[in-house]
Amino acid sequence: MKRLRIELDQIAAWDNLLLATWKAARGKRDRPEVSNFLAALDANLARLAQGIMDQTVPSGSYRAFAIRDPKPRFIHAAPFSDRVLHHAILNLTERAFDSAQVDDSYACRTGRGAHRAVLRVQQHLRRYAWYVQVDVAGYFNSIDHAILKGLLAQRFKGMQFLQLLARIIGTYACAPGKGLPIGSLTSQYFANHYLVAADRLLLARPDVRALVRYMDDSVFWCDDRASALQALADLREHLSQHRQLQLKPAVQINRSAHGLTFCGYRVKPATVRLTVRKARRYGQGRRLWEGAYAAGEINACQLQAGYAAVLAPALHADSVTWRRRDLQLHPPGVENEHG
Repeated sequence: MKRLRIELDQIAAWDNLLLATWKAARGKRDRPEVSNFLAALDANLARLAQGIMDQTVPSGSYRAFAIRDPKPRFIHAAPFSDRVLHHAILNLTERAFDSAQVDDSYACRTGRGAHRAVLRVQQHLRRYAWYVQVDVAGYFNSIDHAILKGLLAQRFKGMQFLQLLARIIGTYACAPGKGLPIGSLTSQYFANHYLVAADRLLLARPDVRALVRYMDDSVFWCDDRASALQALADLREHLSQHRQLQLKPAVQINRSAHGLTFCGYRVKPATVRLTVRKARRYGQGRRLWEGAYAAGEINACQLQAGYAAVLAPALHADSVTWRRRDLQLHPPGVENEHG
């Protein structure tokens, strides 16, 4: 595999930093940190470029906050200048990361994503008899820094660039030499790259017929249960010995006809439905936006935009009948009239 050489002056190039700033600020220009950065754009980019060349970035000061989606987790948001740096790096490395992936890897790839992954899962459910669904336990917090840096050195060259990647990795640790911050752009690409060898290990087996992976949530298919168990054992051994990872105990081995839950959808050979959580979120979101409109808190354009965001996940499922029933049970404005 030919490694891609990247030099610091490529990252610090003015056009590259401008593009990175535009990407990092997209949809966030009204936030004080972003608007302040943009207000003194030339000076801030000059300072960032100098920091890249002097090897004094990133700052590594994360802002941590908790979310529940659906399980509790901590998100670590990098300062805006660090986020610009991350985008500047990905402007130059994204294609190299992408080319390392197997065809049916769907996270962090242009034109892919969760919805395409769900459709691909459904296609394979129709074709192959047995599936194995696995998820890595505590994935982001279990990624080993030394192993990750070794993998990146196999993909890229340029001593100072690799040192920059090492500094980014070293800005966070949940245990000595372990973990990537959830919420960081570089973390997503690093984590997605960390499992490429596991994908290739499975697909090299003649008894593994297909595989779909979205970050650390993977499904692969075999013709019989015995083959599925053997492939699973080999995967466990590889992850433990070569990536210092463990699978969650709740591994599913089942017939494809029974379907599975993947990326928030209940997928069967003939149908794709919303999970209970997604259906509940749709109903709550719709009533929230309609209530705000009825109360005069938002205008019609804001209502339309808000509802479009709520509706988007449902459009990728067989949800018309359910949404019609939800509308009949909870007509617009009824709760507000009686509240």
